[in-house]
Amino acid sequence: MGSPLGTEPPVTAPLVVGVDGSDASLAALDWAVDEAARHRLPLRVVHASLWERYEGVEPADSTHRPSGQVLAESIVAAAADRARLRAPGVAVTTDVLAEDPAGALLREGQDATLLVVGSRGRGAFKDLLLGSVGLVVAARSAGPVVVVRGDRYALDSRHGRVLLGVGEHDVDSPAVRFAFREAAVRGAELDVVRTWQHRSHEPAAHPLLTGEGGVLAEHEASDLLDKALDAVAREHPDVRLRRTTAEGHAHRVLTERSAAADLLVVGARRRDGLVGLELGRVAHRALHHAACPVAVVPQRRPHTAEESLD
Repeated sequence: MGSPLGTEPPVTAPLVVGVDGSDASLAALDWAVDEAARHRLPLRVVHASLWERYEGVEPADSTHRPSGQVLAESIVAAAADRARLRAPGVAVTTDVLAEDPAGALLREGQDATLLVVGSRGRGAFKDLLLGSVGLVVAARSAGPVVVVRGDRYALDSRHGRVLLGVGEHDVDSPAVRFAFREAAVRGAELDVVRTWQHRSHEPAAHPLLTGEGGVLAEHEASDLLDKALDAVAREHPDVRLRRTTAEGHAHRVLTERSAAADLLVVGARRRDGLVGLELGRVAHRALHHAACPVAVVPQRRPHTAEESLD
């Protein structure tokens, strides 16, 4: 069995999953249970809602508890029973938090190996592709987040493939290391993709150009893949590695290839000192359109005034 996912938390740090009783959260719970079993991690099941705000605090007579609290406790108890039945060997703890769901999960995630959420909540409209809680958590979490989505084939990990999108800053990055650990613990192929595009103006005298546009861009993409993967690949010699350079926009290419993957891993560059959602176009599209669960793995770096958030 492979090592735990995180590098910052201690090895005993739990995998945290948020539940709200919706079908999407049950899918997230099942995925989280399987993931905890793979990595031999304890599982923490959390439900957060603002029932106190709407119903008032618990009265002195504890036999008359607010209906929101009763519902919350029922949701968590049912989720814990479901988790224990699915994987009896996984240690399960629970908590009910009278807080804003996104804020509570972000705080819980600070001491977690991995934070798992569903793609929609109980209150999400059916035409929304991603619930607001999942979006906020994926965009602001200090540690890795998995938003569980996709069809049953992907949720049951039957493709035998982890998909990793490599960006220009992903040389030996947390996202690369996360993807290798996932592929190793699953015994899956790691499909690594770096995209490239034709340039409108390329230096005609460049030695790599042979009269066909895009040769230089494709070569640079291949070179970046080598730099991004080589050090980590040497640490995981048993992982079956497939390196691909593909022409096109990364957010489109990865979304299309996710149909044959059990997990899509993308990086997110967090900038210190900034407040707000920090998701690039690739992660944003994947969270809304990928055909499999999406892992967003943050990488912190200082922010300068000249940088853009695009």
